[in-house]
Amino acid sequence: VRFSGGAVLVPREPSLDLLEAFTEHWKGITGYYLEATDESVPARQTDIPWRLKQMLDILVYEEKQRPAGETGPCLEYLLQHKVLETLGTLGKAEYPPGMRQQVLLFFSRVLGQVQHPLLHYLNVHRPVQVTHGGDATCRGWPHPCQTGDHLGSGTEKEEVQFAAVLCAKIKQDPTLLTHILEVRSPPGLGKSVLNGKRAQELPACPVEEGAEHPLGTAAAAEPSLPRRDGNLITALVGLSKSKKSRVALKARENLLLLVGLAQEAAAARLVRSSALCQLLTEHLCDLYSAVPACTDPADILAMERVSWRSQGDAADDGVFPGKESLAAFFGWLDYLDEVVVGAHPVMADAISEAVEERFFQGILQPQLLQMSELDVLRATAVLTGTVRQIRAPPLLHRLVLFLLGPDRHPEIPGDTPHPLRTQLINRCNHLSDEISLASLRLFEELLQKPHEHVTHSLALRNLEARGYLQRNPPAPDEDLEEDPYFTDGFPDTGFGMAKIPLPASAPSGKGQVSEVVSSFLCLVPEEAKTSSCMEEGGYDTYVHDALGTVQACRASAAPWGWPPAPRPLDACHPEGTFYEGHFLKVLFDRMAQILDQPYSLNLQVTSVLSRLATFPHPHLHEYLLDPYLNLAPGCRSLFSILVRVIGDLMQRLQRVPHFRAKLLLVRRQLMGLVPGEQMDHTMLFKGVVVLEEFCKELAAIALVKGPPEGPP
Repeated sequence: VRFSGGAVLVPREPSLDLLEAFTEHWKGITGYYLEATDESVPARQTDIPWRLKQMLDILVYEEKQRPAGETGPCLEYLLQHKVLETLGTLGKAEYPPGMRQQVLLFFSRVLGQVQHPLLHYLNVHRPVQVTHGGDATCRGWPHPCQTGDHLGSGTEKEEVQFAAVLCAKIKQDPTLLTHILEVRSPPGLGKSVLNGKRAQELPACPVEEGAEHPLGTAAAAEPSLPRRDGNLITALVGLSKSKKSRVALKARENLLLLVGLAQEAAAARLVRSSALCQLLTEHLCDLYSAVPACTDPADILAMERVSWRSQGDAADDGVFPGKESLAAFFGWLDYLDEVVVGAHPVMADAISEAVEERFFQGILQPQLLQMSELDVLRATAVLTGTVRQIRAPPLLHRLVLFLLGPDRHPEIPGDTPHPLRTQLINRCNHLSDEISLASLRLFEELLQKPHEHVTHSLALRNLEARGYLQRNPPAPDEDLEEDPYFTDGFPDTGFGMAKIPLPASAPSGKGQVSEVVSSFLCLVPEEAKTSSCMEEGGYDTYVHDALGTVQACRASAAPWGWPPAPRPLDACHPEGTFYEGHFLKVLFDRMAQILDQPYSLNLQVTSVLSRLATFPHPHLHEYLLDPYLNLAPGCRSLFSILVRVIGDLMQRLQRVPHFRAKLLLVRRQLMGLVPGEQMDHTMLFKGVVVLEEFCKELAAIALVKGPPEGPP
C-alpha cells in the first residue's frame, strides 16, 4: 500500500495491509535514530514528517472502514506500543531539531481527526500531560508558563493548536479534565545511546515491563533536576502571554472555554488541582509592577477602557511613556474580568478571591495608604482605572467590599471601622487639590458601578431613618430668624430674592415638581446668570442628558428592591442627632466652598452630587432634590447649602466693580471663545458659572425623576 500526499489506495485485505503499512512507517521513524549520522539535520528535512502524515491517514481511513466505536488494529498498535509516549519523548528532546513541532502537529491531528475517544487511555493522556507540562527542565522544552525564552519560541503556533484540540475535547466531555490535569513526575533523566553513540540527553519515557521501545535507554543514576510541574492550564496561561497577538488571543479564548465548563465537579477540579487562580493573578501583579513609576497619574486617568482582545493596539498611538505597559496591565485585568464572567461560580469566586488577596490587598492597599503625594496620586489613578475596567459581579463585589467595607449600619462622627474607606473619603477634602480631584473621580467611577452596596455605604445608610426632618414643625418664622441668608432680599445689593422658595415655606415638606424645578432654576439671581447671553444648549440640554442618566440609573437599581416612597415618619426612629455620613459631609463641605475652589474641583464635586441625585431611592431624592424640607435643627440639605452659597455670593459681588462684564468674560474664556487672561476674582467668577450650571442640572434631574410616590 502506498500513501503519498495523504492519498490512500484501498488494499485487497484492508486490516492486514493497513497494519503492515502503519508499523512500517513507525519502524521507519524509529530506524532513523539508529541510522542517522548527522544529528543537526532538521526534522523537516527527514522523512519523519511524511511518515507521521501517513500514519495519521491510515488511522483516519481505518476508522472510517470499521463500525462506530470499534478500534482497529492500527489504533490498537498505537496504544499498546506506546507510540505517543515515545514521540513525546523525542519531541521534548528536540531530536532531530524541529521534532517538537512535528510531534505537536501529529498529536493535534490524531486527537482532532480520530473520532474514537482516546484521552481516557493511559497511553494517550499520559504523553499529552508530559507534552503540555511534565519536566520543565528538559533541554529544548521550556515550561509553557515560564516567561522569557518561551514567549518567542518557534512552536507557539503548534502548541496553541494542540491546546485548542484538547480544550474542545474537554468541552465535549468534562470528565477528561481529571486526566489532563494530572501531572506525574517522570523518574528522572535518561541518557540514550543511538547508533552506538551517546546523543543528547533524553527524558526517560515511562515504559511498562515488556513493552516495545525503539530507543536503547539506560537509566541515569543522577537525580532529576528541580522543576515546576505543568499541564494544559499552565501551558495556556503561558501562551496567553505570547508577544504574538494571534497566539495569545487563541490561548486566552481556549482558557475561557475551560473555565466555562458548566459542571461543578469540573470547576472544583480546576480550582483544586491546578494553579490557574495563582497564575492569572501573578501575571496581573507582574504587569502592574512593570508600569513605570514615572507614569503621570493624569495619563492613567485619561486612558480609555482597554479590551483584552485588542492586544498591542493601545500602544500603537502611544502618547506618553509607559502607555504600553499600562495597556497590558488593564488588558489583562479586562481578561480576568471576562474569565470571571464566563466561569462557573465556584471558579469565579476562587479567581476573585485570589485577585483581592494578591492585588487589591497585597499591592494596591499599601500604596493607597502611604503618605507620598505622587505615589498616592498614581495609586488612586490606577484604582480608578481598575474600577472602570471591572464588570464581573463576583470581582466587583470583592472590589467594593475592599474599598468600602461590609458595614451597613448608620455611621457616627469619628467612627472609622474601615481605615481605607475613611482615608479615601477624607482625601476628597485634602489640602492638595490634585489628591482631592483624583479621589472625587474615584468615587464618581465607583457610583457608576451596578452594586447596591456602593450607594448604601456612601449615602443611604444614614438616611434610612429620615433623621434630617423636623418631627414637630417650628413656627413659620422661627428658622428665618436663625439664618440671615433666609430673607426676602438684601438691601442695597441690587439683587432680588423674591423668587427663591424658603425651606420652611411648604408645611407639607413637599412641593410640586414644577415648583421644585423653579426653585433650582431661580436660585441664582438673574444679575449673576450669564448662560442666557451665550449661544449654547442651556437647560434643554440638561433635560436631555438627565433623561438618559436617570433611565440608566433606574435600570441598574431595579434589582435592588428599593421602596417607591419614603418610609412613613411614624416608622422611623432616628437615634440621636442626625449625621449625614462621612461621604455626604465631605461633599457638602466642598460644595460650601464652591466660590473659593479651582474650577476643575468644582466640576468634580458637582458631578458626584449630580450622580447621587439621579439614584431612584426616595430618601436620596428627598434629601438632595426637595427644597421644601422642614429640616431638623442643625441639619443641612443640598438646597440649604446652595441658598447659603448664594447669600455669600451676593455679598461678594456687590464689592466687585463691573462684575457682570467680568463674569461674561470668564464664561467666554471657559468656552474657549476668547483667550484666557488672569484677572482679579477669576476663581469666584468660575465658581458662579459652575453654580449656575449645577442648579440647572439639578432642576433637570428633578423634572425627569418627578416626585417620589406615596405619602411623605
